[in-house]
Amino acid sequence: QVQLVESGGGLVQAGGSLRLSCAASGRTLSSYVMGWFRQAPGKEREFVAGIRWSGENPYYADSVKGRFTISRDNAKNTVYLQMTSLKPEDTAVYYCAARYGIIHIYSAATDYGYWGQGTQVTVSS
Repeated sequence: QVQLVESGGGLVQAGGSLRLSCAASGRTLSSYVMGWFRQAPGKEREFVAGIRWSGENPYYADSVKGRFTISRDNAKNTVYLQMTSLKPEDTAVYYCAARYGIIHIYSAATDYGYWGQGTQVTVSS
């Protein structure tokens, strides 16, 4: 079992930055592909970014490409999401997710078996 705990959410003005963290326990994350998803009120959960165990060639949703950066520290069992140039439409609950495997990055929420509780990000205009 993998337990995931997100932190770092909050209220920020448009154009600002936040860094989310996802700390894992129970298993080492080095064998898992990690993803960040978000869900705004009344909308479906959507993929934001994913990263394989090596950290190479992360994958981003078009809506965040160039503004968000996903990274991981396998030694610390932690994944990060650096968010810059935030927009009001980035407002959502952000979730960290894990899927066993080291190569393929999946963008469907149903492909991930482990989830954190989420952290709220609110961007004011």
